[in-house]
Amino acid sequence: MSSATPDPKSGGAALELLVHGVGGTTAADMLDDPRTVRITGDKTAAMHRRRDDVDADEHPERYADGPVPEAYCWSNLTSGNGARALWLLLLPFMVANLAHWMRPPSEGRPGLVRLYGVLVRLVALTLTVLLTAAVCEVALDLTAWQCAGSGACAAQRSWLGFLSAERGGWWSAPGRRLTLAAIAPAALVGLLWYLSNRTWSAYEAQRPPVGYDSDTPAGPATPAGTAQAGTVVPATPAVPRPALGRPGFWYGRRLVARLRAAHTAAGFLTVAAALARATAPQDHRTAHGTLREILGWTLQGGIAVLAVVVLWVICRRGRSERRLDLTLERALVSWLPGAALLLLALTAAHAAWARPGWRSSGTLPGDTVFGLLTLAQGAFVVALGVVALLLARPRRDPRTALHGLGGPAVAMLACALGGVMTGGVAQRMADWLDGSGTPGAGDGLITGPPVLLSWQASVIPVLLLLLLVPTALLVARTLVTARRTRSVVEADYGTADRDRDRLRTDRIAAVRAGAGLTDSAPVLVGVVAGATLLLGAASVAGAWASGNVPGRAFDGAHPAITSAATAAQALGSWMVGFGFLLFVTWGRRAYKDQSARRTIGILWDVGTFWPRAAHPFAPPCYAERAVPDLTWRMNSWTRRTGGRLVISGHSQGSVLAAAAVWQLAPATRSRVALLTYGSPLERLYGRWFPAYFGPEALSGLHRTVHCWSNLFRATDPIGGPMRVPAEDGRPAVDRPALLDPVVYGRTREHPLPEPILGHSDYQADPAFAAARAALLDRLPPALPRQRDNDTSPQGSSGKSS
Repeated sequence: MSSATPDPKSGGAALELLVHGVGGTTAADMLDDPRTVRITGDKTAAMHRRRDDVDADEHPERYADGPVPEAYCWSNLTSGNGARALWLLLLPFMVANLAHWMRPPSEGRPGLVRLYGVLVRLVALTLTVLLTAAVCEVALDLTAWQCAGSGACAAQRSWLGFLSAERGGWWSAPGRRLTLAAIAPAALVGLLWYLSNRTWSAYEAQRPPVGYDSDTPAGPATPAGTAQAGTVVPATPAVPRPALGRPGFWYGRRLVARLRAAHTAAGFLTVAAALARATAPQDHRTAHGTLREILGWTLQGGIAVLAVVVLWVICRRGRSERRLDLTLERALVSWLPGAALLLLALTAAHAAWARPGWRSSGTLPGDTVFGLLTLAQGAFVVALGVVALLLARPRRDPRTALHGLGGPAVAMLACALGGVMTGGVAQRMADWLDGSGTPGAGDGLITGPPVLLSWQASVIPVLLLLLLVPTALLVARTLVTARRTRSVVEADYGTADRDRDRLRTDRIAAVRAGAGLTDSAPVLVGVVAGATLLLGAASVAGAWASGNVPGRAFDGAHPAITSAATAAQALGSWMVGFGFLLFVTWGRRAYKDQSARRTIGILWDVGTFWPRAAHPFAPPCYAERAVPDLTWRMNSWTRRTGGRLVISGHSQGSVLAAAAVWQLAPATRSRVALLTYGSPLERLYGRWFPAYFGPEALSGLHRTVHCWSNLFRATDPIGGPMRVPAEDGRPAVDRPALLDPVVYGRTREHPLPEPILGHSDYQADPAFAAARAALLDRLPPALPRQRDNDTSPQGSSGKSS
């Protein structure tokens, strides 16, 4: 490739890298041309250009009027097929993972930061145990122990005939029924391991560009031997490298592998513990001091030892971000789940041992497991809240969600979701097995699930009633805000009295007021989390006060209270079951309904941006593929062409764009401008993830990137201003708020009424092209082109388009 002198008028080669937002779109829509070509990437994520622009890099003189547009399409990373919609069932794991990233910012307090991460990982571990215990409750207790042990229940379920105690077959022994039923929870744990391992290989295995050390100043600089005469790149004082710019931030293979091994082992140990607890009382009564009881105690001791090892693995180490950690602890990753699986097999063999005279009645021992899990989750969340307050105390930002308690509140929501989903499975399965009876009411064929689930179901209607109060207040405030906004709308458009349209004004004011509801989300999250914590504690106390006896959950209370509580329990039980069925139905619908698939994809676009730092079974982080893609592309293109580049991100695409710019080396960042629009960087990410997108982080990005402009509308419920002021000669990031609609009424240029766009179609506004042109003008002219044989991002070996 020969050297080229840039045209002083055009500044040489220029590229606009477009990154779409949530929900995804096609390259043809992004480039406004049906004829597009994939120039690099694969079917999952790729860069596209218009067919006429494929050779634009070789002929920059043809594009003096503007940059060459290039679209990065990444929607298939999250919503590419209908099967991924079933990841909705992993929603509690995803929410728990979000809590890890919501900690307040902290400098010089590594002990508290580490403790925060440990507590979140422990909450995540309890969710894995809770899910496995719920499946054990359904398979072992309700099905194999209660229904198969009841002749009337087994008679109504022909598929349980060979397990029926009345038939006296080989499988009719209680221990053998339990051993066979243990296959279901063990298979679920194996499936979760397989999915985590598969996505780990596809996502976490994407290596980011080899950059510079984390202590290197992040200000823009011009590499030696490449600056043109007369080209001046503004110097920036050395600043610490931000968290999202660290070499290992988007490469979490080692931690995910460790957590996957620990959680897989925890799942197998939960199944083994359920089998061991079921056989221990019978062995103690009929085989006291014999080899069978000794083996049972030995197996229980082995389960306890491995459980301690799992806790040690969970607590010992968190993420490593300051360097690219390529080391995998293969011995730990392989032997820990293998040892737990072997122990499960031995426990199952011990449970299948013949025990004459053993009959199944009532429920399996171990009903207190759910109570202990609930207490442990509550204790971890409270401790997490204390740590978060200590971290947030030195520097409180009034815009931070819940004053730094966003992480503990979201962790509580994860526990609540886990309880609703697992309780829903148990309640619905009990109702189905019991036929026309009511489990636990004395008229059913089976005893039913643990009493705690009945108490937890009874508090759900109470929680919904509590939510009505803040919801009503928010609705009332929105109506008042809409009324007050009418005069602001008319002033923004400079509407004369004779041109005013009351309906038009009311419509614009209502949309603006409705868009502001996003800023009230912390109130609802805080109310739900606080009420869930208190009501969860009350349900545990109620279950223990009733002695965990099925059918006596509300004994001893006043008749009116008992009647109301029983009605609340019945209503809550149906709500729990309906909620779980809604998850499953929505997931199945996505197989056939493209709109449902798109909606579910939007949920994952927002929820799975962050790496799996707390729960390895959460849906994978698409940014671990998308951010390296963007970083490699910007590095390779600027190095190969020496041109100017504007990375243009809409909505969630702006978050990916900012994360990719943070990963750039100073030499590359000096040739890149950032354009964001409809961006949730400050409004959502800055408030909920202050340690990574807080005011200091965004101000640091403003100082280190060459130039940055942000566009927003008052009618946008997602995007908003960055609130980063001008400093050190750099203009403020935010441009004036765009009017939406672009005109109030009919004009000669707009003879038909213009729509209110809200979060979409920012590029249709004339201000978009003006902002992009201003950024290009602020970038330095193109540099001489690099050699063909040196196209890697940092001068190292690599592949570039």
